[in-house]
Amino acid sequence: MARGFLLVMDSFGIGGAADADTFGDQGADTLGHIAAARPLRLPQLEALGLGAAAEASTGHLPAGFSRRQTYTGAWGYAIERSRGKDTPSGHWEMAGLPVEFDWAYFPAGPPSFPPALTDALITQGKIPGILGNRHASGTQIIEELGAEHIRTGRPIVYTSADSVLQIAAHEEAFGLERLYQLCRIARAIADPYNIGRIIARPFVGGPGSFRRTANRHDYAVPPPAPTLLDRLAGNGREVVGIGKISDIFAGSGVTRSLAAPDNSAGFAAVMDAVRDAPEGALAFANFNDFDTLFGHRRDVAGYAASLEAFDAMLPPFIAALRPGDVAILTADHGCDPTWRGTDHTREHVPVLAFGPEVAARPLGRRASFADIGQSLARHLGLAPLEHGTAFL
Repeated sequence: MARGFLLVMDSFGIGGAADADTFGDQGADTLGHIAAARPLRLPQLEALGLGAAAEASTGHLPAGFSRRQTYTGAWGYAIERSRGKDTPSGHWEMAGLPVEFDWAYFPAGPPSFPPALTDALITQGKIPGILGNRHASGTQIIEELGAEHIRTGRPIVYTSADSVLQIAAHEEAFGLERLYQLCRIARAIADPYNIGRIIARPFVGGPGSFRRTANRHDYAVPPPAPTLLDRLAGNGREVVGIGKISDIFAGSGVTRSLAAPDNSAGFAAVMDAVRDAPEGALAFANFNDFDTLFGHRRDVAGYAASLEAFDAMLPPFIAALRPGDVAILTADHGCDPTWRGTDHTREHVPVLAFGPEVAARPLGRRASFADIGQSLARHLGLAPLEHGTAFL
């Protein structure tokens, strides 16, 4: 029986979608703009067909890429059918469940949050008040309000262009478990507002040296219908969620969750899964550094270096794949580090499929991320999912 590996390069878009102007993202191109700003050395990804996928998406090769006579994977690009450019929408859709409803969003503010919500959070959370209450970059608002938070005990509550409510608090001065409990309270309060995620953003340090820690935790609403993960788990298969996958799916369909505070730890967990996952299993990994550390912070050089580090980790993974294994590299949205603001960008994503028995060939334009889930369902011997067209 086969195994599947789905590796998500969080935010690694390869060219603006046709509806990008609806999101204010016309012209965004995460890969293209990074490659234009700084030469990239990505031998493994190029061999798998990344350049060809980007050319199919945009009509031209990224700077420094060249056409090849042969490739080691099947390559193409996928268009998001879901109505957002957020993490849950992208991941749920690639697991076979497009998000065809509209998330709710908070206005830029201040204030961003309705008084009824903040009053309930203060009362139920037993806190003296909140700070922030507006759209903000997480690192910037922590630097701005961190000292006042420590002095007053009021957590920093903020949002963004995504359907999120984020709460930042100092791990020592406020307490990590207290922050998690406050986020669980916020999750229940935010449910009637149709908000996708509550995110705990713990940090440490002092003024001028505050830094967020790896103890982030997302409290997402569960998918509204079964996904590929649920189908696999319901058939007695192992579904290994690596990084924030379990958070994104609210634990639904994940039979084993492995923490991964950074891309390096994520790859170590993937290598463990290659070694240990039983036949019929799916290992589903999110590599979040691209998005959190570099895309949102508009750090082109850091994003480029992270891509090269990721590329360098691929050879042992490729070599460890067994006959019958299939791996798919993709992304959930864009986050062009050259773009205005600090939010995600509406883009196509790469679809690079490979394994010992995967023929190198073009996959072309995939009309939905759900084609990925449908392909893995077929490969793993499941009945067809409701959405998507298989390419394997």
